[in-house]
Amino acid sequence: MITKVIDENSISVIPEDSDDLLNLRRIIKENDKVIGDTTRVLKQDRDYSRPDKGERIKVRIALTVEKISLDDVLDRLRISGTISESSNESVPHGSHHSFILKINDGITISKKKWLPVEKNLLESNNKQIGFVLVAIDTGDCGIARLRGTHLEFMPNMYSGSGGKRYKTNFNIEKFFEKVQQAVLTIIKKEDTMIIFGPGETKKRFSNFIQKSQKFNIKVIDGVDSGGEDGIYIFTKSQIMKKIMVDSNLAKASSIIDEIMILANKQNKKFTMGFDETYNANQIGAVESIVFSDKAIQDDEQKMIDFLNDVENKGVKIYSVDSSTDIGLRVTGLGGIVSLLRYAIES
Repeated sequence: MITKVIDENSISVIPEDSDDLLNLRRIIKENDKVIGDTTRVLKQDRDYSRPDKGERIKVRIALTVEKISLDDVLDRLRISGTISESSNESVPHGSHHSFILKINDGITISKKKWLPVEKNLLESNNKQIGFVLVAIDTGDCGIARLRGTHLEFMPNMYSGSGGKRYKTNFNIEKFFEKVQQAVLTIIKKEDTMIIFGPGETKKRFSNFIQKSQKFNIKVIDGVDSGGEDGIYIFTKSQIMKKIMVDSNLAKASSIIDEIMILANKQNKKFTMGFDETYNANQIGAVESIVFSDKAIQDDEQKMIDFLNDVENKGVKIYSVDSSTDIGLRVTGLGGIVSLLRYAIES
């Protein structure tokens, strides 16, 4: 999340991914003031104008927040309230309006007093390391950017190679050029590029891209699939945990694996589902939590209040979604799981 402090009460923010939108959902509360640009339809007062026809204009307004919710399908945040200020005198104060906040949209949040947990949420996502995953073979290439626990895929790329059985004039460097152009559209300066796939193609591509661009690149063995399938295999592998040990995805994956081991041993040092996790938190037993978007959808406000409560207690929180296998596993376990500091007998 890109942030800029305006004064002691106001901070401008630009969410960069879905985790940022979730954090803003947890930060913005009723009676906060949100300032941003939007459009409004104003009725025309000119002679002969149609009474049902209006002009849509761009206007900057300040909303006193009454309701806030996440979109169930898209990465959007809906902020509704009453207009308290506007840059156009034709926009009446006191009327209702909604901001639809999407990734890369900017707003300013103004509060009477910022809580420490709210400021921590603004900064927490900025500490995450980004990874660009490249699963390449002579026939195809899968590319995805991982930030936090969310995978953003690009469309699979195909080289047009005829394979070993056919004699062709296939030039792999032309394929490498296309892959490089695609990578450059999503990679950021601080990202690490991880290249894998069958055979020696991964090393050849690494040497190719390093000729013109200087990136932090790791070439790894042990994932013998290219394309989108290779990306999925990598994110489920033990290799991922070793290479990306400090990433949130690796940490969340390790928590799930540990819970599975505890369950097999019939050890009660974990919870599954909201009710079990809520009760464990009430007595201060929770050490870390992993939750999926399913938990948010079941009862959004209840879950948001719960997350803010456990954050105040110093619990490590990891959100996952259906873009990874880990997100699907957590959804299958009731949408939320936790590791405990000590076992709780039911």
